[in-house]
Amino acid sequence: MPAGKRHGSLVLDMNDSFDKTQNVPLASKKCIPCEGNVPPLTPEQAQAMMQHLNDWSLIDDAHLLAKHFAFKDFVDTMQFVNEVARVAEEEGHHPDLTISYGSVTVELMTHAIGGLSENDFILAAKIDEVEKHLVKTILQEAIVHHAKFV
Repeated sequence: MPAGKRHGSLVLDMNDSFDKTQNVPLASKKCIPCEGNVPPLTPEQAQAMMQHLNDWSLIDDAHLLAKHFAFKDFVDTMQFVNEVARVAEEEGHHPDLTISYGSVTVELMTHAIGGLSENDFILAAKIDEVEKHLVKTILQEAIVHHAKFV
């Protein structure tokens, strides 16, 4: 996926979250369907992958990847949720989402193997890109709105 790829109303910078072990940014990779024929990542392998993500946490001895996102209101929260849903559907890898008025908690694991796979880290990197560009879009809209009243 090239840098600057347009996704809906967002333009994602796919040069972030770089996986140095394979010279490809995680956010540029595609999730590969997993049918349970591979072991989950070890805690050490999962910890090594964490350096490519922004503020995610390993939970339950590295069987789960989680991150909490905060937003100013429900509209921004749902815009993020809808974009995450679109990306997850494209990837064929779906997170568990807990949605509140101004926040979302995202949890990832590959259920077919009972733990984490590279797919979880790929989707997490893509979700980081969604967050980064949503925040940028919200700030740009606020600047335009403010300029109308100055």
